[in-house]
Amino acid sequence: MAPKSKDKPKPSPSSQPPPPIEDQFTSLNRHIQRSEFSQAVKVADQILSIAPGDEDALRCKIVALIKDDRIDDTLSAIQSSRTIDFSFFKAYCLYRQNKLDEALGSLRDQERNSATMLLESQILYRLGKMDACVDTYQKLAKSKIDSLEINYVAALTAAGRASEVQGAMEALRVKATSSFELAYNTACSLVDVNKYTDAEQLLLSARRIGQETLMEENLPDEDIEIELAPIAVQLAYLQQLLGHTSEASEAYRDIINRDLADESSLAVAVNNLIALKGPKDISDGLRKLDKLKDKDAPNFRLARGLEPKISQKQRETIYANRLLLLLHANKMDQAREMVATLADMFPNSVTPLLLQAAVLVRENKAGKAEEILGQFAENFPDKSKLVLLARAQIAAAAGHPHIAFESLSKIQDIQHMPATVATLVSLKERAGDVDGAIAVLDSAVKWWSNAMTEDNKLDVVLQEAASFKLRHGREEDAAKLYEELVKTHGSIEALAGLVKTVARVDIKKAETYEKQLKPLPGLKTVDVENLEKTSGAKHVESAADLGASDAYMVDKSKAKSKKKRKRKPRYPKGFDPANPGPPPDPERWLPRRERSSYRPKRKDKRAAQVRGSQGAVAREKHDSGVSGGSSNNADSKSNQATSSKATNQNTGSNQSRSSSKSSKKKSRN
Repeated sequence: MAPKSKDKPKPSPSSQPPPPIEDQFTSLNRHIQRSEFSQAVKVADQILSIAPGDEDALRCKIVALIKDDRIDDTLSAIQSSRTIDFSFFKAYCLYRQNKLDEALGSLRDQERNSATMLLESQILYRLGKMDACVDTYQKLAKSKIDSLEINYVAALTAAGRASEVQGAMEALRVKATSSFELAYNTACSLVDVNKYTDAEQLLLSARRIGQETLMEENLPDEDIEIELAPIAVQLAYLQQLLGHTSEASEAYRDIINRDLADESSLAVAVNNLIALKGPKDISDGLRKLDKLKDKDAPNFRLARGLEPKISQKQRETIYANRLLLLLHANKMDQAREMVATLADMFPNSVTPLLLQAAVLVRENKAGKAEEILGQFAENFPDKSKLVLLARAQIAAAAGHPHIAFESLSKIQDIQHMPATVATLVSLKERAGDVDGAIAVLDSAVKWWSNAMTEDNKLDVVLQEAASFKLRHGREEDAAKLYEELVKTHGSIEALAGLVKTVARVDIKKAETYEKQLKPLPGLKTVDVENLEKTSGAKHVESAADLGASDAYMVDKSKAKSKKKRKRKPRYPKGFDPANPGPPPDPERWLPRRERSSYRPKRKDKRAAQVRGSQGAVAREKHDSGVSGGSSNNADSKSNQATSSKATNQNTGSNQSRSSSKSSKKKSRN
């Protein structure tokens, strides 16, 4: 029998020759086209094992890792390839990790093309540098980049330049309804310019366009609702601005309870609902904000996935509202810890400083708050407006009018506004400096006299200045102001004030001005001389008192007196008024010892017997003729021995009783 032939051993996979590199690139391209990024990374690694320095394979691997949201692995791959410059991809990965300053630094040495400028604008937007972001978008406007107008309008709105949105859209030749994202951003710009009705209509159009667009993409209903959640939140915010608080609250609660919104929209809804409710339900507001915090952080900090999705202004608002809730809840320790971290989180904002001042005021340290606000205003004059306003408010509330006046005086752009002038005058008047208040009014009158504005407030300032000077005995100066007011504006109020003022110093001149006043209707039949002889007007029930349309006199003799309604008496439960029974004791509310029926208890005579050895009773009878004073002392000592809590009054009563007993004993002998 012939021996069996041995089977040839199968070659191991490692011993098999690798497929040609061209086939691997074909496979890599196929995986990328199918969005199979994990498989694309594996194929790229196979190519790199054959050709370690292949730039195309490494670039495909990095892009596939980014598409697969493996940002940390992408950075590791970039670090391992030192021969090829992947600074752009590194900047994008740092941007995804919210390391914005590092990302911006990684772009500095890159060529200024449309891709780098677009990424730079995104980084600047998230950093809150809106003006620089807008400048970058304006440079990119000439480039044909898809959906550039959406980000451009968003940047203009966030920069506080909503009035420029319409012109920018006309320059780009796009309509607001070309996409639901652009319609949403344009509606936000209309909200900033107080065009609430137009904004609401555009938001409704954005929701309709979004539903139609997303349904064409065959997205499920829940995904469509999540995608359009920002529009729902903005519609609720519009209701809040229009004063429809109940509708806004209901809309916010519906968004929160349904939990069909992205993280950023949910955070905005929670924050707006807390701001709408105010300090009415502090604990509920703190609980809602705790749902947005990072679970691993020891203190309150927004979740890592949420922070990159909302703007810096929105993050700052959420932190500020939480701190205010802590102050209302009187949780001062948590408030101090939180305010200490805000300065590092928002270094370019004055909000952390204002919140620190609020904490100090709550701790009754208004002087310290005024000090830190004043130092900041001196060091950073370009950011001092809000700080000085806060300092003035704190000082005025703390009773420091001089500091409040000093702070307001440093804000030049509102110095001559009527509200500011009135506040400055009030502060000077409270400090007892009438001359300083008059100087403020004179400065305001001079400024408005030279102002070339459409909405001139000279008449308002003149009227208040004349009234103030008249109130403080400056009749001549007040008369000059009233004369100027009559000449320039010719108001009846100014003419009446002029007559009243001049009458104090010059009657004839006052009569001259009085002739310019129009006669009041119905006064021709009044005899002025007889009216002056009367003792004065008597109060007569008039139409205002009665609520009638025409005035008439009421004859009090004919007026029927209003009858008081008799109420039925309320009896105790179970009481029968027909059979009331015996009357209650009239002395039932008096203490028992004060009632007439009170009889004190008789004292037991046996209590005075002395217990001891034989013969003690006989000796007491033998010594019964002793004086009342000795008996008194014995009795008081026995009282002290039996009760250590006896007061002086009790001792005195015992003494009187003992003396009476001894006298009785004497009379018996």
